[in-house]
Amino acid sequence: IVQYLTSNVGARLSQIYLWQGSHTFLQKHLNTSVFYSYLGVPSDEEQATGLERKTLEAMKKGQDPYSILKPKGYAGTREDPHIVPSINKKRLVGCICEEDNSAVIWFWLHAGESQRCPSCGAHYKLVHHDVPH
Repeated sequence: IVQYLTSNVGARLSQIYLWQGSHTFLQKHLNTSVFYSYLGVPSDEEQATGLERKTLEAMKKGQDPYSILKPKGYAGTREDPHIVPSINKKRLVGCICEEDNSAVIWFWLHAGESQRCPSCGAHYKLVHHDVPH
């Protein structure tokens, strides 16, 4: 049985179960990956559908269309402002100013030149972002 299955890659589940007790026999004598490859258990890439599939395909290409990865850190200066993606011409932005600050300073960020936080002076710039679907 083992020689037949290892030589015949196209073996199907119905063919495997023709032999009495073959399931237990195969689990004992074949490694798990070979056993499940004959049963046809798909990989994550093969099983993914919809948004998950689009995300996996984009990640393979080195893209991050849904902002899954940690954003790049910026200095927050006029020359290197914090980049804020938006599909509109303005967006509400919250700045915590300092790491141990418990209050968030909210302000509207408009497209065009970078703008400063009214409290700490950090610079933010709105950048147009296309929705990937």
